[in-house]
Amino acid sequence: MPQRKTIRERTGFIGYADIRDAMSQRFHRRSTRLKGYDHTRSGAYFITVCTADRRRLFGEVVNGVMVQNTFGVVVQRCWEAMPEHMPMMELDAFVVMPNHVHGIVVITDQAAPTGIVGAANSPPLPAVGAPPPPSGDAGSRRQVAIMVKNSLGQIMQVFKAAVSRQVIRDGLIPRGVPIWQRGYHDHIIRDPQAYERIARYIVNNPANWDRDGMNR
Repeated sequence: MPQRKTIRERTGFIGYADIRDAMSQRFHRRSTRLKGYDHTRSGAYFITVCTADRRRLFGEVVNGVMVQNTFGVVVQRCWEAMPEHMPMMELDAFVVMPNHVHGIVVITDQAAPTGIVGAANSPPLPAVGAPPPPSGDAGSRRQVAIMVKNSLGQIMQVFKAAVSRQVIRDGLIPRGVPIWQRGYHDHIIRDPQAYERIARYIVNNPANWDRDGMNR
């Protein structure tokens, strides 16, 4: 059987924003979507999702190593399970931090499935295009926007809803308590050099926590 190519060998790079600019924005709640850009296009994206009020829900960094609590483990498992339900996407570097997550999401040319999907080792994910059920997500108290099928927005909506549903089910947080900051932050990755640099930033995030602007 021929060896499977890595994501980086198979992915085209379609846009770029310098990671230093991304960090300097301090992850304000305003939208960071590139106006007019089609986020269903194939390519690689650097993603950051923050907790509501940047509360440290997912664990602590100890001596430069992220130690996940039970909540953080749920976040990790939900993230890793997404490609099983949404085959138009693949994942690369990822880290759960005390109050946010960083990851690389790659949207491929594969078609997305339809209908209800689920996995034995992860919480069921909602039907494509359907709003999530009530949860601890801050956005659950208002009408949830219907994301474009196969888009980055839909991927992130499914991820956040799955985490919220599972931690409430496990009794880790009361229903109605906000878990996530509204929205998410993405930066389009144009070239392999940027890809490698962002991947290193993600992997080294725990070691650099003392100097991280999110550590406050």
